[in-house]
Amino acid sequence: MAKITVKDTDFNYGEFAIIRNKSGLNNFKISVREFVEKTNAVSLQAKAGRYGGTYAHKDIAFEFAMWISPEFKIYIVKEFQRLKETETNPMLCEWNVKRVLSKVNYTIHTDAVRDFVIPKIDVEREKAYAYADEADMLNLALWSCTAKQWREANPEHAKKGLNIRDTASINELVVLANLESFNAELLKCDLDKASRYACLREMSERQLTRLNAIDAEKGFRKLEAKNILTKKK
Repeated sequence: MAKITVKDTDFNYGEFAIIRNKSGLNNFKISVREFVEKTNAVSLQAKAGRYGGTYAHKDIAFEFAMWISPEFKIYIVKEFQRLKETETNPMLCEWNVKRVLSKVNYTIHTDAVRDFVIPKIDVEREKAYAYADEADMLNLALWSCTAKQWREANPEHAKKGLNIRDTASINELVVLANLESFNAELLKCDLDKASRYACLREMSERQLTRLNAIDAEKGFRKLEAKNILTKKK
């Protein structure tokens, strides 16, 4: 679909009126080339030759595609509705931010567990629990509960497939990302678990208090809204 700039300053509205009046007749037909020649339209183009074809402004192309394909029309309508809902629903904007934050330092943390925790475990079946065990230590440092304890305390959320991180605030997920990175460094330093937990707990309390005080979440929402408007333009 070629990009065509519409500047119909020389558009022949008289010829267009004649074509429009005849368009409903069964015996009336007109090619794109004839339409362009009669009306001086620039939003449509017909080129002959090896690389020729019919080109239209994207608005016309979308309209034509919706006319010949009900499925495409429904897709466009649903996509428009989704974009409008995203613009007007701050919770959806927040969800996008959360989705990114929850993945920020996940790999850094799991790689550290793989390289510095698992090699020290002799019992093979216990190695599978190493990742969950380290993740739960972060949960305890930040939320004072494990993933299992949270599910037991929030059965309705658990039934919907949600976990403690899905329902966390943006500020909490920022701190969690920092904890993951910090714990990875502590693992490299071969610090014992109790010492690491004490450091992580102190860090989480200090950072979360500070982020809540400056209302950091508000800044994330503004940034997300700005990105949506930029995409729309």
